[in-house]
Amino acid sequence: MKIALAQLNYHVGNFEQNTNKIIQSIRKAKQSGCDLIVFSELAICGYPPRDFLEFADFIDRCYQSASEIALECHQIAAILGMPVKNNLGKGKALFNSAAFLCDGKIQSFHNKSLLPNYDIFDEYRYFEPDYNSQILEYKGHRIALTICEDLWNIGEEQLYPYSPMETLIVQQPDLMINIAASPFNVNQAETRKQILKKNVEKYRMPLFYVNHAGAQTELIFDGGSMALNANGEIVSELNYFEEDFRIVDTNNLLVSKTEAIISSRTERIHDALVLGIKDYFSKLGFTKAILGLSGGIDSAVVLVIAARALGCENVKALLLPSEFSSQHSIDDAVKLAENLGVSYEIIKIENVFAGFGETLSPFFKDMPFDVTEENLQARIRAVLLMAFSNKFGNVLLNTSNKSEVAVGYGTLYGDMCGGLSVIGDLYKTQVYELAHFINKDAEIIPLNSIIKPPSAELRPDQKDSDSLPEYEILDAILYNYIELRKGPRELLSMGFDEAVVSKTLRLVNMNEYKRHQTAPILRISSKAFGMGRRMPIVGKYLS
Repeated sequence: MKIALAQLNYHVGNFEQNTNKIIQSIRKAKQSGCDLIVFSELAICGYPPRDFLEFADFIDRCYQSASEIALECHQIAAILGMPVKNNLGKGKALFNSAAFLCDGKIQSFHNKSLLPNYDIFDEYRYFEPDYNSQILEYKGHRIALTICEDLWNIGEEQLYPYSPMETLIVQQPDLMINIAASPFNVNQAETRKQILKKNVEKYRMPLFYVNHAGAQTELIFDGGSMALNANGEIVSELNYFEEDFRIVDTNNLLVSKTEAIISSRTERIHDALVLGIKDYFSKLGFTKAILGLSGGIDSAVVLVIAARALGCENVKALLLPSEFSSQHSIDDAVKLAENLGVSYEIIKIENVFAGFGETLSPFFKDMPFDVTEENLQARIRAVLLMAFSNKFGNVLLNTSNKSEVAVGYGTLYGDMCGGLSVIGDLYKTQVYELAHFINKDAEIIPLNSIIKPPSAELRPDQKDSDSLPEYEILDAILYNYIELRKGPRELLSMGFDEAVVSKTLRLVNMNEYKRHQTAPILRISSKAFGMGRRMPIVGKYLS
């Protein structure tokens, strides 16, 4: 049997576009003599649809699209994901299902059993688990059809009340198909392969896996669909971070292609961020971006990524120096913009800042310069950036990194403004790694932006290290606390200084209110700020 794997970039709720993409892929597969084509989880509506699933009309349109697609399924069958109504009279209103389309109509639904309910996943909110897994028979093949995590339980069977594959295996399938919506994080490609290979090793049959490609707000889907033979060898691996289409013959599952895993973690992060910006803009109908370019490493990296995602002609930079901005920072920012061919303007903010000072002086009297004046500069810059955004239609990109966001080292309604946070899931040390990757073939980002001590330049001779631990130490503590969920006693047992740990965790917890008011952050880690990390704003634990 010839099976086509269709790895597509869907748009949540865009039924016309999604349906047309699916139909075009079916026609392509049919012309190539395929017997079956496989699409990903919730392909019809896009993933994650979230509370759209609570609208009856949304579900009706899923069925209408599926029926339209089914009309294309003559001399070929299709498997694709969609929400379906639960008619059992109990439980949630919907199943997360894989529909089997053949002979011009929907033939059967195969519902998901193991619904993820952690980090960014919230499927128990909408779907009912189905514990009635049945083999799909087609063209003499007995197919064990599962959805995403239904296959991902090797070694963890004791955690689940039901294993779909253990039910299906007694029905004597001869191949497995798994459709998924597996978001990117920097370790996901390796983890995904290990899980798929373990399933093949256990059940001793070929496996065909199809994932999404593309980005949906903060979630990025890297693709990586693949076919494995019964020995656990990858027969075909689809491209990462783009749509792809591949045909595999079950009669010829010999290894014929080198695995396509991207070799560098930093390269994966780069490609994910480019895709994240590109899809965020295209799916919302935006074309142009603007950002504040300081001469520092964070805004430099964001500018490069934005130019690669949108085209240099669609990105504008504003240089907004104050009396505390160094000339070398201005020069570095200008050099970067010119290296990229990005349009830029220099608007000095001294007069505006002085005007605020004059207005406030009767109230502040002789009080000393402090964070108030620092934040005023950041907010002046935000006002100017948003003025350009409104007047010219450029979406403001936020340039804060995860280290800053974590400890609140940023000004609310100032440098924390923006429609999308590009590097808000990259620790400062990762930003440096990404800058070196960008410069691997030529000096795009001026070297001085990379090697100089990081500074907000909001007061004389300011350095980040005046307020924060060195980033190597800070990032190690933050990673263990945020990603690995290690508490203070565990951090101390790892050898971190008690005073530094106490200060860092206090800053993280007391600044939760800021993070609740920031732009969506492109997710590249296993635990990003945003929809996958739900912490109380006024909680006292570890404070």
